Parts: sequence; C-alpha cells; structure tokens
Amino acid sequence: MNTNPHHLLGAYVLGGLDAADLTLFEAHLQDCASCRKELAVLEKVPMLLDSLPVPDAVALSGIPGSSAVPGGSEGTDANAPARLFNELARRRRTLRRRWAALAGAVAAACLAVGLAVGPLLVRPPQPDATYSVASGGGLQVNIDMARKTWGTELAVSGSSLPAEGTLSLWVRDRAGTEDRACAWTATPSGKVKVTGATPIQLGSISSVELRDGAQRAVAVITVP
Repeated sequence: MNTNPHHLLGAYVLGGLDAADLTLFEAHLQDCASCRKELAVLEKVPMLLDSLPVPDAVALSGIPGSSAVPGGSEGTDANAPARLFNELARRRRTLRRRWAALAGAVAAACLAVGLAVGPLLVRPPQPDATYSVASGGGLQVNIDMARKTWGTELAVSGSSLPAEGTLSLWVRDRAGTEDRACAWTATPSGKVKVTGATPIQLGSISSVELRDGAQRAVAVITVP
C-alpha cells in the first residue's frame, strides 16, 4: 500500500477502497486542503454513476461474465459484474453521508481570522441563494448559499460586527435541529469574510443566526 494517501482519491470517489485504505484516506482528508478541494470538484461524479442503470454500466464496462465482487474471489457467476456495480454504488452512498459529516466537522473546527481567511471549499461562480440583514447601528451581514451533495456551503461577509470574542454562525433546519457552520475570531475592524459548511440541505434551512461568544444572537436571517 502506497504511504502517500493522495493517490487513493479516485478510488475513494468511486467507492472502491477496502477498509484499511478507506480509514487511511479519510484521516488524510481531514488535514489535506488540496484533497478536499479536489473532492469538492468531483463530488457530482458518484451521482452521475449511480444514475446509470446497472445493466448499461455492465455493458459499457466490457467486464465479462467471469469477474469478482469487491473483497470476493474469482468465479464464473454471470451475475458477478452486476453485483460489482451494485456494491460500488452502495459504497458511494455511504461515502456521501460520510462526506457531509466530514465537511461539517472540518468547518466547525476551523477558526477563521477576519479577512485573511480563505475559502474552506471550492465555491461555485454563482450562489444558489443570497440573504442579508442590516441594523440601525450599521451592522451588515450577507450570506451566499450554495447547494452541495453533502449539504450547503455558506459564504459569509459582514461589517460593523462585534470587535471582540469569538463569533459563530448557526444553521437551523425546519425540524428545529441546529448545526454550527463556522466560527471565527472577531476583528478590531468589525469586518469578516469567511466560508462555512453544514450537512443541512439548502431546501431544509429555516434560519441562519450569527452569535457572539456568549451565544447571544447578533443577527438572524429567516429563510422562507
């Protein structure tokens, strides 16, 4: 097994890793921004593969009737190719759930420092939804939301925010469940530009709330 996990990215996307390589790559993914960016670019590949009917996938693959399923042995079972594609599809569905959890955990653990922070994940050219809120005191918060297969990416910019402590962005779904999308250290200028992530799908978001270090609401955006 290669000691550099980066080469496992393609097999990971396709659901073809065994248990040992899967554990190795997911540990590597938490610390490797480059792999996370590549994974974001390739995130739609599993959905495209899963939309292809198994008989068509078998025909296109050129796999003969004599094959082996992942983790199995060679044989002459004519149904082996179909079982192979079904097993890989099952693994990809499992991986998509793990991607959502991983993206949320990485974003929650990342403290961004004001304008100096870069995006955690690759952003699309245009957001799927944009919301903003302002107060009479000059506070302004803008949030761009982008749909992802694992959930929602949120690009936050703001001004006249609290200048001390830690600020955090919380997302609530329509069932009342909350998830912290990101957190950052307040800047003396009161300005910020940071990207966060949540496994909550865009269509399920009911509100987004900016909180200060004491978990008091600084700004609330209601999503219709």
